[in-house]
Amino acid sequence: DLVVLLISDAAQAKLYKEIFAAMKPGATLGLSHGFLLGHLDSIGEKFPENMDVIAVCPKGMGPSVRRLYEQGKDVNGAGINSSFAVHQDVSGKATELALGWGIALGSPFMFETSLRSEYCSDIYGERGILLGAVHGIVESLYRRYQRQGMSPEQAFLESSESITGNIVKIISTKGIKAVYESLDGDDKETFQKAYSASYKPAKEILQEIYDEVSSGNEIRTVIMHGARIDKYPVGKIDGTDTWKVGEKVRAERDEDKIPLNPFTAGVYVATMMAQIDVLLEEGHPYSEVVNESVIEAVDSLCPYMHYRGVAFMVDNCSFTAKTGSRKWAP
Repeated sequence: DLVVLLISDAAQAKLYKEIFAAMKPGATLGLSHGFLLGHLDSIGEKFPENMDVIAVCPKGMGPSVRRLYEQGKDVNGAGINSSFAVHQDVSGKATELALGWGIALGSPFMFETSLRSEYCSDIYGERGILLGAVHGIVESLYRRYQRQGMSPEQAFLESSESITGNIVKIISTKGIKAVYESLDGDDKETFQKAYSASYKPAKEILQEIYDEVSSGNEIRTVIMHGARIDKYPVGKIDGTDTWKVGEKVRAERDEDKIPLNPFTAGVYVATMMAQIDVLLEEGHPYSEVVNESVIEAVDSLCPYMHYRGVAFMVDNCSFTAKTGSRKWAP
């Protein structure tokens, strides 16, 4: 039997003993995320030794997984990429089962990782450029540009819209370096100044996030938050002036006139590169680094923010992602 465990991370931490007890000897536990291993690591426990433990982890949100799976009926290779991990292979067939599961999800590309590497990079990435950091960048630049004399509408256009409607599209189709190469003269100098000023502060925060994740502290935060969620429900994150103005800007949007702001580009790219460098220095494989820092950001998550704002992006994600994004964003 393959038992696919898709309940929330907090629920897994609460119910894992009952789940393990109910599984048949020789069954396979299938995970879509490595959080449960992180929890077990943090409390000194392990998976039962009489079962295979595998993971197939789609690099995007549930709605994207389904939409691209359906699109694959007409467009070859349209499914969403996944990582896979074999944590325990009692049967000797765990890798075959994981690959078969990934194909069933419609993943055109799958890359191997470990369950521990997956949860560290995934939970870290959500708090970084995928969700928390891009939210923080938009909020700070929106205020900065108004202090420099821009109207609220222009400030939103030059911050959020520049990222989601221009910068990430260039990265998606041409690569990170192409953002800089698409600028001219003075704009390149502005990009360089913004990049140089942003990289080290961003990397310091991102290293702190990684350390909190890898130590188990961030996982404990999610579990504690889940325990009090009924008493203290998660509030909305788009109540600031930024996102209220953003509704008006989106309603009047002309996709062909969204600017490529060089300062915004420098800050965003510096933060993305800082996240990449932290993961590489921590020993993560390039395939995982690129997916958790670039592909998922530009192809999966930012399009949601472009469509309906930050809450639509963050709150379509898992409880763990929503919790971390709120904690590390402004």
